[in-house]
Parts: sequence; structure tokens; C-alpha cells
Amino acid sequence: MAIEWRERIKRVPGVRSGQPIIRGLRITVKDLLGFLASGMTVAEILHDFPELEEADIHAALAYAAENLSDSSAA
Repeated sequence: MAIEWRERIKRVPGVRSGQPIIRGLRITVKDLLGFLASGMTVAEILHDFPELEEADIHAALAYAAENLSDSSAA
């Protein structure tokens, strides 16, 4: 089952320079991916950012997976 990230992730002009953000919060997809890449667990992220939901993190991952292009691969 594919995760429908469009319900949780939006670009809002003037908020975080138009980067994709989670549910109108000022937390970007890039922020969440960075936290995960640095080794934070989902539980740690949710503890540090109680306004987030686990589904937000899954949506950020789905957004990244869907928006990666082969031309950007190193």
C-alpha cells in the first residue's frame, strides 16, 4: 500500500523558503530526512517534536522516494 504523502506535505510560499513542510508546521521534509540520516529513531523524533505523528515521518519518506529522479543520483 502506497503512503499518500499529499495529505500531509505541502509547499507554502513564504514558509521555510517554500520547501515542502509537514502539515503546515515549520518542519520540512529535509529536516526529517536529516534527523533520520543522523541516526535518530522515529521514537526520538516524535519525543523531540510532539506535534509530529508517525505518519508524518512515513509521508516524508514517501515524498522523498517519489520525488527522487534518476538524473540526481550520484
